[in-house]
Formats: sequence, C-alpha cells, structure tokens
Amino acid sequence: MTKVLIITGTDTGVGKTICTAALATRYAGSALRADGVGGAGSAVRAGGGSVAVVKPAQTGVTADEPGDLDDVRRLTGLTDLHEGVRLRDPLAPTTAARREGVPLPTVAAHAKFIDDLAITRETVLLEGAGGLLVGLDEDGHGLAELAAALNTPFAFVVVTRSGLGTLNHTGLTVEALRARSLPIDGLIIGSWPAEPDLAEQCNLDDLPVTTGVPVIGRIPAGAGQLDQAAFTAAAPGWFA
Repeated sequence: MTKVLIITGTDTGVGKTICTAALATRYAGSALRADGVGGAGSAVRAGGGSVAVVKPAQTGVTADEPGDLDDVRRLTGLTDLHEGVRLRDPLAPTTAARREGVPLPTVAAHAKFIDDLAITRETVLLEGAGGLLVGLDEDGHGLAELAAALNTPFAFVVVTRSGLGTLNHTGLTVEALRARSLPIDGLIIGSWPAEPDLAEQCNLDDLPVTTGVPVIGRIPAGAGQLDQAAFTAAAPGWFA
C-alpha cells in the first residue's frame, strides 16, 4: 500500500501546493471515514486523520515569511507539517543554498526522516520544489533520488498545466519517472478554469493518451482563495 505520495510538477507555479492541500484533505477524510468518524472537513480540522505533509526545501522566503506549508495549514487546518531547509532566494534549492552559504541535507537524510514519519502516519505527502529534476542536495540529487532512497512504499503524482504546452511537459516528466522505474499514481491538473478553452478541453482527453497515465484530479482555478470550510468541503470532489 502506498504510504508516501510524492507531489511533483511539470514546472514551478503549476499548483503543487494547492494540490497538496487538497490531497491532504482527501486522505485525512478517508482515514477518518474508514474509522467511522466524520467527513473530510472534520478530519482535517480534528488534526489530520493521520496525514503528514513534508516540504524538504522552501525557497524564496525569509525566516518570518509564510511558506507553502502555511498555505496548506490555512486551507486545511492540518498541523502535522514539516519543513526542511528554508532559503531566501526564489531559486532552485541548490542554487539558493550556494548563494546563501547554507549546507543542504542529503536526500538520504530526507528519506530517513520520511520513513520514520511514515511509521506512525497513514499517509505522508511530500511536496517537491519546482519540477522533478530540481536538485535538493549539494550533489544535485532531487525527488527521484529521494524516492529511490525510501524504504516506505511510495508513488508519484504529477501536477500539470491545463493549456498549450502541457502535453510535451507532462510527457517529459512521465518519461523521466519511467526511465527511473518510479511508480506514478496519476496526473492532476493544478488549475482547471471554469470555462476551459478548446486546447484545455482537448488536453483533458489527450493527456492520458500521450502519457499512458490517467488524469485523477482537477483543482479549480482560484481554489487557493477559498476559506478553510469551503476548501475542505469541496476538495474531495476534485479527484476521481
């Protein structure tokens, strides 16, 4: 059974954090429903139905500024949140750390932390930085190497754009995962418009054909602006 779900994207700014928050709501709700308790919203507000979220590297923020996990907390109420290194410049973690003179943990250290966390959680959600091949440690290893170092069962989801260009970007990311024999649960469109244009409508059909991976979710555009009650009530319905 998959216990670690790794959220990567075709690029930066595709909606990984809002997708992570939505998945946290979905998995927390499922965990409590399995125990016969409440629904998705109550699950998250109750402290998270045994779901933890990990962000190994947060860039582009100072020590006092809110980061991606603050958005997850704001949208879901989840408090089992774990941020690794925090870096000032809005760059890849390897570049930001080099400029700041900050040592980075190895991906093996991140993997050990996640394995330990998964012992006492039903699900651990791991949100990457940027795309799949963005480096997380001083050797340039990224999410792919981190995943390979896990002892806990895992799978990837790929967050992608809805419009023109997404077929190529998504295909390349899926191809990179398959070349490394890393399992993929599905694709999630990170921002689905209320009125999709022709390209977006066609991409919804073409993404599974092009990649061989199903579209398992669509996050509505603007979902990150919802209040917590509205977000946790709606999020489970955004997934197949």
